[in-house]
Amino acid sequence: MKFILSKKDIIGLNQQFDIGKLHNEASLDFALSYAKNSNNWVKSLAYLTRAILIDHVFEEGNKRTVALLIKTYVELEGYKIYNDKIVKLVTEIILRNLTSIKRIEGMIENAIK
Repeated sequence: MKFILSKKDIIGLNQQFDIGKLHNEASLDFALSYAKNSNNWVKSLAYLTRAILIDHVFEEGNKRTVALLIKTYVELEGYKIYNDKIVKLVTEIILRNLTSIKRIEGMIENAIK
């Protein structure tokens, strides 16, 4: 299934925690461009996760935004994910400064099993 959240949707997620001010809009645009052209929703989510966490897309609230993004999208796809798994996933990506899409994708897949 194609990734269906828009830039406006993702900014809206950030606005639940902050004002939604973009800090690195180009990175978000790139990730969304990939997501819209991919049939692999997990890889699309990995691109967005990397952009938000590593490239600091928003001025504030990046970790909370990506946690809500993961939870929202996983549930839209019909899977269940628990908050503790999301926290562990986000923390590991940040602490290890993971930039590998393949690695992030694998982590997301493991979290929803």
